Amino acid sequence: MVALVTLLALAVALLAVLVAGLLRSHAEILHSLHELGVSLDPDAAPVSRLRAPVRPARDGNAHDISGEDPSGASQHIAVTNVAHTTLLAFLSSTCLTCREFWDAFRQPDLQAPAGARVVAVTRGVEAESPSAVRPLVSPYVHTVMSTEAWQAYEVPGAPYFVLVDGPTGAVIGEGTASTWERVGALLQQAQADARDRLTIDQELRRAGIEPGDPSLYPDQDA
Repeated sequence: MVALVTLLALAVALLAVLVAGLLRSHAEILHSLHELGVSLDPDAAPVSRLRAPVRPARDGNAHDISGEDPSGASQHIAVTNVAHTTLLAFLSSTCLTCREFWDAFRQPDLQAPAGARVVAVTRGVEAESPSAVRPLVSPYVHTVMSTEAWQAYEVPGAPYFVLVDGPTGAVIGEGTASTWERVGALLQQAQADARDRLTIDQELRRAGIEPGDPSLYPDQDA
């Protein structure tokens, strides 16, 4: 009898540990989804973000896009050292939210703020099926399959958008949104913020201070 009670106690303890682990994993998943702007509450308002990049792992510089189109032809899209801005739309053929953007890109009157060039980027053929991507492709938007691009821009998931300033080769905004209209509004805000930062940098240089100078961050020095 004592042995049976001991076994039951051990089983209950093990079950408690397993449940605690599952709850912790569930909480971490919900937190990660919230950080990406994804809500599992059907009544919740969609969350959209497009902001200046803050992740320290990337230096803020953009990278040209190389890969294949869904038909297997090699593609190279220059987004740096060009005169225009480029909106990179990282999408998937299996993402339900992405269908909103695939449909928007097939509209002949598609417009992006400030005349930004739109490029759709899926993962490469090792992660995406070209036959699934082909029906989604728009004749008005370049589509490139490139896992390397996802890695270079540290894309956390689809849909995700990166706004690149062509002349400077800098990422001036990035984030996620649930509709094309919301992406447009956030792109305009990102460009306005970039202009403000440029103005501040110019004023600092006139005063003989380079942006990022330690004197601008006395608390960090302390």
